[in-house]
Order: sequence, then C-alpha cells, then structure tokens
Amino acid sequence: MRIRPRQQLLDLWRAHLETSYRDGVWVWGGRDGSNSICDAEQLMCLLYPATELSSFGLDPERIATADDVAAVVSVLGEDLRVGEFLVEVIEQFFDRYTDAEGEPIFAGGSYFRDVGQGAPTEEQRALDVVDSYSMSLSLCIAVLRFVRGLQRYLGGEVRLQAGRLGKRIEALTPRVQSRLTAAMMGLIRSFVIHTPHFSSPAGQEILTLVNQTGSAFKDVIADFSGTLERIRVQARNDIRSLQTPDTDLRDDNLLFECGWSWSIDGRSAPRGELDTRIASQPGVAVSEPYLYFTLVALDGVKDLYSQRTQEPDLLEGEQLALAESLKRRAELTQRYWSTISRFGTGRWPLEDLPWRTSDGKQSDYYSLVVTSFLIQDMLDRESTTDLPRTVAVLTQLAQRARITNREIPEDPAATLHYPGITLTLKGSQDVGDGPMMGYHVADFTTLLLKRCLQAARLARDVETREQLFDLAASAMEHMQDRSVSRGRSSGLWDNLAPTDHAAEPAPSWFLTERMMESLVVAHNTFSRPPVATASMVNSATGRISEADHLLNQEFLEIGDTAYSPRRKELEAIEQSLDRARAIAAKRPHTAESLAADALLRLNALAYAREDATR
Repeated sequence: MRIRPRQQLLDLWRAHLETSYRDGVWVWGGRDGSNSICDAEQLMCLLYPATELSSFGLDPERIATADDVAAVVSVLGEDLRVGEFLVEVIEQFFDRYTDAEGEPIFAGGSYFRDVGQGAPTEEQRALDVVDSYSMSLSLCIAVLRFVRGLQRYLGGEVRLQAGRLGKRIEALTPRVQSRLTAAMMGLIRSFVIHTPHFSSPAGQEILTLVNQTGSAFKDVIADFSGTLERIRVQARNDIRSLQTPDTDLRDDNLLFECGWSWSIDGRSAPRGELDTRIASQPGVAVSEPYLYFTLVALDGVKDLYSQRTQEPDLLEGEQLALAESLKRRAELTQRYWSTISRFGTGRWPLEDLPWRTSDGKQSDYYSLVVTSFLIQDMLDRESTTDLPRTVAVLTQLAQRARITNREIPEDPAATLHYPGITLTLKGSQDVGDGPMMGYHVADFTTLLLKRCLQAARLARDVETREQLFDLAASAMEHMQDRSVSRGRSSGLWDNLAPTDHAAEPAPSWFLTERMMESLVVAHNTFSRPPVATASMVNSATGRISEADHLLNQEFLEIGDTAYSPRRKELEAIEQSLDRARAIAAKRPHTAESLAADALLRLNALAYAREDATR
C-alpha cells in the first residue's frame, strides 16, 4: 500500500478527537487505563505533529492557511478556541500528574504488569519509570513550542479572550519548565554503566555475543578492550558521577555496557544541587541497561536537540546544563551500541539473530532495537557504508515477525505484536512486600516502520531506497490491518487485544502514539529530494547537451526572423531546456524527460524543414 502521511495523520487526528473529545469534555485514558505515560501519549498524538510539521500548526494563523487541518479540528471550535481548549487540556494533564507538594508525578501506574508473581501493589505502581521521564520530556518540549506559537499570535491580539488566554499561558509555563527539569534529572539518574567481570554470567553472555568467529576468549577480550578504548575513555572523563568501585572502566578484566535502566539507578547518589523530589529520592532499579528503555530515553534526548528545539530561551539556565549532561550520555550510548552491533571482522553480532542481552534474554525485538541504534548513528554521521547490511537485517526481521511472510496458526512470532515482549523490572520486588513487576512492549511493527523510513534518507541508490520503502509499505499494511474497525476509536490502534470484542473498543495510546511518530517521520522523509545518483545525473546531462546543441543549430537556420511560429517554438524549447538544466542535479529523471520532450520537438522541426526542402 502507499504511505500518504498527510492524509493518514489527518485521519488519525479525526479518530483521536472522536475518541477523546465527547460532548465538549476531554476524556482521558484508553485500553490500558490512565497513567502519566498513557495520558502524555494521548496528548502527544495531537501536539507532536502540530509542533514538528509547520503545515499542521494549531495556532489560528496557521489553521487559517490549511483548510484540511481546520476541517478536522473544527469540532474544538473556531479561531482561537482551538488553542484555548488545548491549553485547558494541557492544564488538566499537569493537574493530574502533580502532587500536593507541587512535585511532578512520573509513575508507571497501569503500565506495570503482573509477570506471574502477583499483581503489583499500589506502592509499586507509584514508582517512577524511564518511559514517563522520556515521554514527559518530549511532551514538555512540544507544549513549550505550542504555547509560544500562541503567544506570538496573541502578541497582535487585543481582544479580552486573548488577554485571558495569555495569562493562563504565563501561569502554565513555569509548571511545564518544572516538569521538564524533573524529567531531565530523572533520565540522568537512570543512566547506568554495567561492568561485569568477563568470567561472570553476564560477561560470558557479552563475549559469546561478540565472538562471531569462534576465537579464543582471551583474544576476544583483547579485541573488545581495544575496539572500545575510546568509548571507555569518554565514559571515564564525561560520566564522572558514576565512577564507583563497581564501575572501574580502567580495568580491562571488566567488560562494560551502558544505557538506561527502567527507573532511577539504585546506586545513584542524590543530586544535592536541585531541591526537588526527583533529585533526592532513592533509586530502586538494577544497574543494568534495558534496550527498550535505552531506546525511548535516546528518542527523548533527540527531541532536545532537534533543529526546531533550538529556539531562543526555550531551555532555562539549569536545564542547559542538564541537557548537556544528557547529550554526553546519549552520544556515549549510541556509539557503544553501534560499535557492539558491528563488532569484529566477520559476521556482525547484529546479523546473528536474535540478539542476546547480557542477562541471557533473546528476542527479535532486541535485534530491531539495536538496529535502531545503528541507523540513528549512521544518520548522525551521514554514513552509508553499512547501509546494505543493515537493510538486509531489517528485511530478515520483517520476515521473522511475519510482516512480509504469511503467519501460520499458533505462530510464536505473533507474540511480538501482542502482547509483545515482557520486561522484568529487576529491583521492583524490593519495594514494600510486592512481587517482581513487568512491562509489556508491543511496538515491533511501528518501530520497524519508523526505522525503515529514517534509513531511506541515507540511501544513495534507487534499489536500496525502494527496498526500504517496500518494507515500510508492508509494515504500514500490517498496521492498517490492526487498526480498530468499529466504535468511536475506529481508525486508531490496536485491534489485537482481547478487549476489542467489546462494543466500544478502547485504543492503545502506546501504539497509536508510535504510529503517529512513524507518520511524522514519513512526512519528513518524503519532503526530501528524491535520489539522484551520478549515473542518473550524467544521463540527464547527456540528453540536455544533445538537445541544446540541436537547438543552436535550429536557431542558425532561422536567422533574425522575428515572431515567426518557428522561432516561438524554439524559444519554448529553450525555456524547457533551461528548466531541465536547473533541476538536473536534484531531479535527474524529470530533467531527462524534459530533455527527451525537447529532442522530440526539435526532431519534428528538423523533419519538417527537410520535407519542405524535398
């Protein structure tokens, strides 16, 4: 199927408002209940496209120039009423997830699951989780962009309504900044460096993973230390807050891995420079990185450094320091996993499906997450060297997950999509008398869709680009088959849950938000120029050159005859060739078509002249 991001985003918004806006009231929650992550995802489905894509802006000035957007959001009102209502909904979110002392709440709530040891206790459900930190970071950035757009519009308004809304925005902004600061601090304190001894079970898992050539372990350890030496040095110099006896990165007998745990690291010392709960509360999570939480943390940090985020005064003084600290951690983590995924000189560890984690778990989902790290690293470096092998991995993963292959009855691959993989949150069992908690992750297809579309930006040849677009189209078709097909939530996701048999199936905001992100990525990818290889440009240039030479010959035949039909035709051909020459470097096939048309017209003129001579 064809991906049409603008139309599909508008359809998503239409279904979203049908579900969330009922009789003038915003209805929170979905299939997984209501919590600090789910409700942020529900808001992000509207605010992220509105702040990432200029043509989807929701301030009155931009709505006035986009009739299709105006038609979809008209249910919220006209003109300034859309912005006013969304500010009201944002206020509701901050009221719901701010405690009596004014501290932001980042609890996982209903997203924490039973893993066969009993239901989590209320004390456990109140624990913070990295998913909430990351989603809140992205949400706060989106909110700040949104309200700044409204403020720019209100700067030219003198109506009483505009004055009231301006005061509400002024009161809301400090609350947004407070939550943003807390989310950044939570991510910093959840970052971990795990340094197992090479003889430990975790160390043996890492060595087995990277040893794709069957070499002696002593040689693999030496290669590991040498390959990752620069990353070790960066970690020692930049992440000093984690230098404890357990994380001695100078010891070559200790392997290491880095990323984000599921919550604040149990070893993390309080950050005394900030007088907030998030800076002083004790940690509970194990000091081991989780691939899923590392991925969502990196996505949140990327939002801090997107081009549109670089607005004057968007971040406050202390936030700039926190952002720099997060950036160092993100760069270190991305370099580590990108290096590990391609370790050695033979087959990549990433190509040995499925990926195995240091705690012995293995899944194709983990392979896709590590591939995501590699693709993002290639995007940042604008490198295409390893793209063909990466595309081959994506192709295999799509087949193994039954996205491009047919699913069979009781297919184990189906669990990748529902209920997804279950992460066990180590350390959660130490809170009160509760059991070990779990966390379900079921975004395999949307993650594949998003990464294929991002990788397509790197492709420099048509074959690779088309292969990635074909994979993306298959993933989109897979998701379309999973959209809710009845009730208010028709057009949202996901229909795989058993509760979909209800008369009014509720949406999964977790999956719907990921689908929205994929469509935004598709919009940005399709906005870029098409592939223009050297051979394509040379072919177009050759036709233009031939046509230009023939055109000059025709001008010699007519001399100075003015305003003759023949001269007018030649001038029209000249304009067409000028256009072809101007776009040849970016749109060579279009230029070639213009040159081919010019050649046909020139040939017709030459034939007519020869026929007249005969």
